[in-house]
Amino acid sequence: MSATDDPDLLSASRPAGPAPVSPWLENWRYFAGNRGALIGLVVFLLTVLIAIFAPLIAPHDPAQQFRDALLAPPFWVEGAKPGFLLGTDALGRDILSRLIFGARYSLMIGLVVVTLALVTGIVVGLVAGYFGGWVDALIMRIMDIILAFPSLLLALVLVAIIGPGLFNAMLAIAVVLQPHFARLTRGAVMAEKNREYVMAARVAGAANLRLMFRTILPNCLGPLIVQATLSFSNAILEAAALGFLGMGAQPPTPEWGTMLAEAREFIQSAWWVVTMPGLAILITVLAINLIGDGLRDTLDPKLKRS
Repeated sequence: MSATDDPDLLSASRPAGPAPVSPWLENWRYFAGNRGALIGLVVFLLTVLIAIFAPLIAPHDPAQQFRDALLAPPFWVEGAKPGFLLGTDALGRDILSRLIFGARYSLMIGLVVVTLALVTGIVVGLVAGYFGGWVDALIMRIMDIILAFPSLLLALVLVAIIGPGLFNAMLAIAVVLQPHFARLTRGAVMAEKNREYVMAARVAGAANLRLMFRTILPNCLGPLIVQATLSFSNAILEAAALGFLGMGAQPPTPEWGTMLAEAREFIQSAWWVVTMPGLAILITVLAINLIGDGLRDTLDPKLKRS
């Protein structure tokens, strides 16, 4: 028998096809192809690094007061003081140092709020979507009541009830954002719970908790990841708004919203005191929103460009 008639030799002589690309690598390639999302990711990672290494990067202690440099302008404005790149506030504190340390508070607020809202929203949405009936109706009506109020107004009322402070503000914002995760999880669970793989797991004897958290939930994570990213920026904005109204972080905490509140009376006389924390909020929120848009396009097959 010739070599050309041997199937083993024929298969061995054929060139091997391209190795399959993992879903993670494919998603990353698509995400990296979105220039706006990539820029947002770079800016966000820089913000995270600044927050982590704040004590090493900041030129001064954020609470240190320099009485000989009250309301000193930034370095490019006439009358600037050496050593204060972005100027000082009314108490002589270095604005750059306060912005750097304020990144820690803003990122911590976003992380804590999103974690609380995501975990509680997933649990509530899973219960409502999986069991349905009166359980679903009761839970969803409560979520509708929460969503009926303007988010900032509801958060303000909750903080007024439980008392001002950074931790209470985070709890209030988490309550406001939680219905979005609950409704999203419920819709995904209702779409998945009657599929073949869930029915097969149920026939095999899987308990309700296993079906909910091990079988159904992993197939619902795509939209939840996108919502978590967008809620991260909403949490930063809501916390800054509460801080501006005096119901969030309290002075002398270098939180960006609190910095804005302390600088209200200097909007015309010392514009840099208001502009710098406002720009920090704008850049951070814009970067996170760009990441969220990129994740939405990447994780939703319907939105992927061919």
